[in-house]
Amino acid sequence: MARNILVVEDDNNISNLIKMYLDKEGFDVRIAADGGKAVEEFKEKEPDLVLLDVMLPVLDGWGVCAKIRETSKCPIIMLTAKGEVNDRIHGLEMGADDYVVKPFEMKELLARINAVLRRSEIPEDTHKRLTFDKLIIDLDSYELIVDGKKIDTPPKELELLYHLAATPNRVYTRNQLLDEVWGFDYFGDSRTVDVHVKRLREKVENVSDQWALKTVWGVGYKFEVK
Repeated sequence: MARNILVVEDDNNISNLIKMYLDKEGFDVRIAADGGKAVEEFKEKEPDLVLLDVMLPVLDGWGVCAKIRETSKCPIIMLTAKGEVNDRIHGLEMGADDYVVKPFEMKELLARINAVLRRSEIPEDTHKRLTFDKLIIDLDSYELIVDGKKIDTPPKELELLYHLAATPNRVYTRNQLLDEVWGFDYFGDSRTVDVHVKRLREKVENVSDQWALKTVWGVGYKFEVK
């Protein structure tokens, strides 16, 4: 059965080009030209992946992303002419899975789509739950429980913490974490990792003396267990 992709793009030339290319690759493609229509299309039939432009009429891409993340973990690739670091970080923090800057090569876009779809295919019987003193990291339900309380946590923050905690006391460089958690070359922008670690620390720091999220200066980060 063909994978369904929702393309949210207000430039008809771009959306038609993407549709033509992805149709040839065997995808079932739907197009929404504004953010309001995108939300309607998503609710009508949840796609396997969303290609989402940021600058949209009615409701911008950030708003659409937020609406989708209220109910779904559907993979989202942000598609925009904005290439500034802060825009990329903002998109990832809101729950996007990847970020492609215009202009782009269609082959690169296809590679990103296939990579994100592969990462989203986690077997249903795979249990991903880690338990430490006063801490539960559950990727099955995407929940972070700190000292008995459920803490709202964006997907990428939770995945980063899980990745570090799954191999306690191992030191990861920022580039390793970008590659292994985000799963693509993020142009060497290590600030993405720093921002996510900072936010995680605000949620878990000083909860227990049995473990800690540590900075290894000049190298990267580790989840230290005593």
